[in-house]
Amino acid sequence: MDIAEENTAPATVAEALPAPAGEYEREPHPSDSLRTFGAVVQALREHAGLSRVELGERVRYSRHTVESVELGRRMPDEAFVERAEEALGNTGALRRAARHLTRGEAGLAAWFRRWARLEREAVSLCTYECRLVPGLLQSETYARAVFEGTIPLRTDEELEAQLAARMHRQETMRERPTVPFSFIVEEHVFRRRFGDAQAMRELIDHVLERSAPRNVSLQVVPLEGGLHACLDGPVQVLETPEGRRLGYSEGQKNGRLISDAKEVSALCQRYDTLRSQALSPGASRDLLERLRGEL
Repeated sequence: MDIAEENTAPATVAEALPAPAGEYEREPHPSDSLRTFGAVVQALREHAGLSRVELGERVRYSRHTVESVELGRRMPDEAFVERAEEALGNTGALRRAARHLTRGEAGLAAWFRRWARLEREAVSLCTYECRLVPGLLQSETYARAVFEGTIPLRTDEELEAQLAARMHRQETMRERPTVPFSFIVEEHVFRRRFGDAQAMRELIDHVLERSAPRNVSLQVVPLEGGLHACLDGPVQVLETPEGRRLGYSEGQKNGRLISDAKEVSALCQRYDTLRSQALSPGASRDLLERLRGEL
């Protein structure tokens, strides 16, 4: 449900030895991928009959860094991965596992982390939503209402962390004015009431402002539009700097990164078809302004 957010850029660490225990920044919220990677490192190290000190000497990092990586507390850099791979048998396991590492930031659901990182690097992003306003377009009041209504309930601290992550994620659109962002949203999403009339007007104003730049396109699927190409549910598709297209779909407490070329191609075809079935960007803005006037 696009209910969790981010800063997932990979970190780098120094390569010098020796090093004190606090030399590298600790991950404040270790992700599942970091813990899994660390467990693999530990298993390979123990299979090789090496202590943490001995592995540290071979990879030219301190024992404390090896321990922190194994416990999922540190993001290993490329040098650590390569040296550990060579020191632990060149099985390829660490190189492959490292490709899926993401940082576990507060406010970011585990299943969303990798997509959030890809989203920040994408050269184009397409989003279809039929349940709620896409996270990149949400007003702060709307986002807070979404998080407050989520089951199980969050603590105040968790809610504020999620809200801060959501608002931070929106900076991606401001920071990347040459990246095309396309949104297709069902009309009923904007008609679903929350809060009072002022909160609704604030939401529509925010959506209109966010979708005003030339690199942002917002199309609304009108209520009378009938059945269409994306009835299987919400979807996102992006293109990486390398020209690869990836998809993402989300449901109840889970999300799925879609990399199979045929499946992604089908998603792109559905999205392109829906573009022709939705209102034009200009007509969509007119509709939102009319909805605002009705409040």
